[in-house]
Amino acid sequence: MKQELYFDRHSGLILSALMEEGRLVELGIENEAHREIVGNIYKGRVSNVIESMNAAFVDCGLERNCFLPLSDGDTMARVAGVTPSPQTARRGVRVAPLRLKPGDEVIVQVVKNPRGNKGAKVSARLSFVGKNLIYMPGTDFLGISHKISEAELRDNLLFTADGMRAKGDGLILRTVAPYATASRLRAEVEYLRNIYLSVLEKNKTASVGAVLHREFDLPVRVMRDNFNDDIERIVVGERSLFEELSSLIRLRPDFDKRKIELYTGEYDMFSQYGIARQICELSESSVPLPNGGDLIIERTEAMTVVDVNTGRFVGDENLEDTVYATNIAAAREIARQVRLRDVGGIVVVDFIDMQDERHRKAVTQELTQCLSRDRVKCKVLPMNELCLVEFTRKRTTNGVASQLLQPCPHCRLNGYILANEVTVCLIRADILGRLAQGAATVIVEMNAEVTDFFLSRRVMEKDIKARAGKKIYLVPHRTYHEEKFTVTSYGAGQAFELPANAKELKYD
Repeated sequence: MKQELYFDRHSGLILSALMEEGRLVELGIENEAHREIVGNIYKGRVSNVIESMNAAFVDCGLERNCFLPLSDGDTMARVAGVTPSPQTARRGVRVAPLRLKPGDEVIVQVVKNPRGNKGAKVSARLSFVGKNLIYMPGTDFLGISHKISEAELRDNLLFTADGMRAKGDGLILRTVAPYATASRLRAEVEYLRNIYLSVLEKNKTASVGAVLHREFDLPVRVMRDNFNDDIERIVVGERSLFEELSSLIRLRPDFDKRKIELYTGEYDMFSQYGIARQICELSESSVPLPNGGDLIIERTEAMTVVDVNTGRFVGDENLEDTVYATNIAAAREIARQVRLRDVGGIVVVDFIDMQDERHRKAVTQELTQCLSRDRVKCKVLPMNELCLVEFTRKRTTNGVASQLLQPCPHCRLNGYILANEVTVCLIRADILGRLAQGAATVIVEMNAEVTDFFLSRRVMEKDIKARAGKKIYLVPHRTYHEEKFTVTSYGAGQAFELPANAKELKYD
């Protein structure tokens, strides 16, 4: 299946988009001021141990204390003062387990972001993710991706991996591992082990709250996790990011360097390729189906609920066949939406009632098959008599919606509006479009707080420098809704009148 990757960086955001046959299937958004912390390793101090919850709370220098479960071996988390030396770690010698108590210093890794009023979830079992495998020091485990289904291939890979790991260490072979040579796998294990050893060295002199290891930035993670033969090209909309990714690609001899290109168009790149429109659709709860039906996706604190409707689709046969066709289309789109929105936790789907048991099984199988293409692990339960299907998707982030939306200040925080970062991206795209069409002056009227945000993030700083002679004015309004803005453009020599509070967009 034809795939393309798009990367851009502006307005304080780093964005990535994975397209399949022109449709957005994965979206990544990272705020440069508040970068992803999943995968980061911290030196923490135990603040409290709750025996009844079988958990501890650890101060890692973040806004809230982190939650450390003490089950599944984490009770035996290493105390920083007796962490194995690099020499001991190389020999694969494990340290005697110790029970945690308040005041103990521990090395922990974030496995889930903070969510709501909950702190981040951490683990004392460290893991280091590479392109082909995951290295887990001190965890005696050997695993392989469930997507590698051929029995003989699985056995051969596991045998090879077993000979590469030190005693007491663990390895998990990722989906792309069969395409790597044994020497490349061995080199990757050694590289990841050296990262771990550097963490141990830093821990000796680090203070509590220090970051001992930081996960890669969004573009590098996306390249690492999605790089395969199906990627036909990579388009980058910002020069420094293009140079960074080009350097990364030079380390990959199996990739044709001609496939990465720098976008130099006058329009906003995501708008030019139709990606911006698809991103904006993610803020809507209603999702149209190709046959005229629709989905209603609602998030709650405990789960995500999806309702399937026939909409305007009436079909050509009897009611049962119409309902079946709609449910099949819904199963395919649901798999795409949970991947695109990065929905995690429990998902309950209310399919339209079907009487035929064969149809029920077929819809469940279609949903399971489509979810199997997801890199994140999903587990689907059988459809019940009410045509409800429940499945789980591993939650590692707060979902794309947390980046696209923010609580609405006008409805007691019960509703949501577009985040300021998204609004300024839309404004920037509109301005670039006007300038590309020949405008010499552009006037933007928008919410006063969004104007302040626009200026504080130095939005369009590089765009202005590249378009000498063009004038852009911002007009703040206290009465404008946060999402509302109007853009007016004028050609060279065309008369216009500026409001008294207009601010010319220029940066020192």
